Amino acid sequence: MRKQDMNMPDQTAENVNVAIPGDMKSEGVSRILISEQQIRDEIAAIAKELDEEYAGDQPLVICVLRVAVAFMADLVKEMSIPLEMDFMAISSYGASTRSSGVVRILKDLNEEIAGRRLIVVEDIVDSGLTLQYLLGMLERRQPKDIKVVALVKKDKPDAIDVQVDRVGFTVPDEFVVGYGLDYAGRYRNLPYIGVLHPSVYGGEAEEGDAGA
Repeated sequence: MRKQDMNMPDQTAENVNVAIPGDMKSEGVSRILISEQQIRDEIAAIAKELDEEYAGDQPLVICVLRVAVAFMADLVKEMSIPLEMDFMAISSYGASTRSSGVVRILKDLNEEIAGRRLIVVEDIVDSGLTLQYLLGMLERRQPKDIKVVALVKKDKPDAIDVQVDRVGFTVPDEFVVGYGLDYAGRYRNLPYIGVLHPSVYGGEAEEGDAGA
């Protein structure tokens, strides 16, 4: 299974607040990394690849809550093959923006996965520690195979080597929000992915959900 990384240039200047007057949800975003249209185009491309790879099968698509909800919803709508969906909720952040790798399972799968073809949908891969734990847990349940699809992967020199089969975009190691990614519960409903200005979180903050 192949992996595709796409380095996307910033679309606005550094430290320019992109908030639209009257649009409270974008306040604090310093610049846009990935536009709404770029996200749509890449999701369509990923969906087409998955349709081709899983033609004749009925994969189980697993969404990692809550960050991947927007990505999974748009991805499965673009796919044309029969599929099933299930959800997991995990957490590995304490009072820090960095994953510790100590994972808590907040919600487990409802479906049995032995012998199944799985597509794990992640919004963002950060340190890789949480994803490594998740894949180990899933593999012990003996699925037929597992494919990991991530919309975003952070460019982190200290990230561990973990299975990620398809990456939509590679982004700098900064605090990113939007399109499911949050800070203190905010910014999930932004249609793009942008960088949160450090003045909003003081340079160190508690994220709402675990990045993988």
